[in-house]
Amino acid sequence: MGGADRIAAIIEDLLSGVSIFEELTPEEMGIVARHMHLLDMGEGELVFEEGEPGSYVCFVSDGDLAVIKDAKSGQRARLATLSRGDSIGEMAVVDRFPRSATVVAETDATLVTLDRDDFVQILSAYPQIGIKMLKGVARLLSMNLRRTSNQLVDYMLPLV
Repeated sequence: MGGADRIAAIIEDLLSGVSIFEELTPEEMGIVARHMHLLDMGEGELVFEEGEPGSYVCFVSDGDLAVIKDAKSGQRARLATLSRGDSIGEMAVVDRFPRSATVVAETDATLVTLDRDDFVQILSAYPQIGIKMLKGVARLLSMNLRRTSNQLVDYMLPLV
């Protein structure tokens, strides 16, 4: 399989299992896939650093990523381990705030990325696809917020 064919096959296979894209038809997924890029990471390699500008979202095709957050005390906490089908950096395509966590490849990993400019192109050229994707991002961010709220309450107990 040629380089372009390999990239297209990996991206299309991955998209079918990512919740952000669950409302897209196969034809719509093909359109989105043409705006995405493949990124191979080596074990221990930095995907991005907390505090740096963010401009793309990553979808894990293969391998594992560690999500790490700096505490005010200077210590670091592992927030999550991400694997195939997981995404990180969704906020970067909808806002211009710095990255909220550090992400490191725990193993060799293949990532599929979508940068903000390509996302905006999809929104402009294919508004129905863009709406479906924005709904998917909103669902994902809502689920993450709910999970974080549940974890936070466990640390806060007992309140009375």
